[in-house]
Amino acid sequence: MCDMKRKDERKQVVIVVAILILVLVLIYSGLRILESTVFNMGAEPAEDGIDRTIVRDGVEYYPKLDTTIILLTGVDTEGPMVSSGAYNNEAEADMISLLIFDETNKKLDIISLNRDSMVDMPVLGIGGKPAGSRHGQLALAHTYGSGLEDSSQNLKKTVSDLLYGLQIDYYVTINMDAIAILNDAVDGVTVEVTDDFSEVDSNIPIGTVTLWGEQAKNFVQVRHHLGNQLNLNRMERHRAYMKGFMESLRSKLESDPSFMLGALEDVKDYMITDCSNNAIVNMANRYKDYTLADMISPEGENVKGKEFMEFHLDEAYLDKMILKYFYELK
Repeated sequence: MCDMKRKDERKQVVIVVAILILVLVLIYSGLRILESTVFNMGAEPAEDGIDRTIVRDGVEYYPKLDTTIILLTGVDTEGPMVSSGAYNNEAEADMISLLIFDETNKKLDIISLNRDSMVDMPVLGIGGKPAGSRHGQLALAHTYGSGLEDSSQNLKKTVSDLLYGLQIDYYVTINMDAIAILNDAVDGVTVEVTDDFSEVDSNIPIGTVTLWGEQAKNFVQVRHHLGNQLNLNRMERHRAYMKGFMESLRSKLESDPSFMLGALEDVKDYMITDCSNNAIVNMANRYKDYTLADMISPEGENVKGKEFMEFHLDEAYLDKMILKYFYELK
């Protein structure tokens, strides 16, 4: 009887010890998760096992940890953004920009990518499944997919691959109607007009102009009958418009911190994003006081292709640009 009692006591002790070990493991695991998600926020993700260190002239660089990067894309469609019902669509990406929020220096840098840039991009086949890659204009990366999330993700991957596997935090894709709505929501956008728009929109004179509605759409979209008709000319207007828009947005947010939520509701049918409305509102209010710093585009050469204009990127310039804005000394 005593032996059975001792066995029962030993069994109970083993169970208690096992429970204590399990509790300790759970506490340790919880602390590790807490450490990785709270104390190391912004650290370079390593779950994919890829070493993103870059070596130049014997010097090692690794991705900056204090930036938030948003891929802002404008596609050449109007009306609500709906699925094409297929694995491809006709909405090309005319405006492709990276918004780089530098949280250490409290500044915003903007890199505009030429939609004619010749790049390698993923191709989606029947059923939207990966079907290899093709070399073509960057704008075409958005045409793979239904025109909704899958197309934005395909463009995001193309841009990421072009920039050495850059980790882009969010994408925001809008169409022409969204531009007009947001433009008027911030009480117009003031720009310096240097092109002759008389054949396109007689309401856009040369000089300092505050754009409204259709004027804003024409200013950022049209390139035919303007200047040399190259996309480089239109990109200059994109940069001028973004500068003016940021100034108008900052003024609006200062007078009405809740403004952004209402504006997002107004454009929800004309926008695709992987970022929630609340996150966008928080970012807008957080970054509204950042200095608008560099607004640049990679250098390269325009070449007349068999079917369309091609922009051949200057690889040396691209390399320096990537190191400057996305990397730091290791």
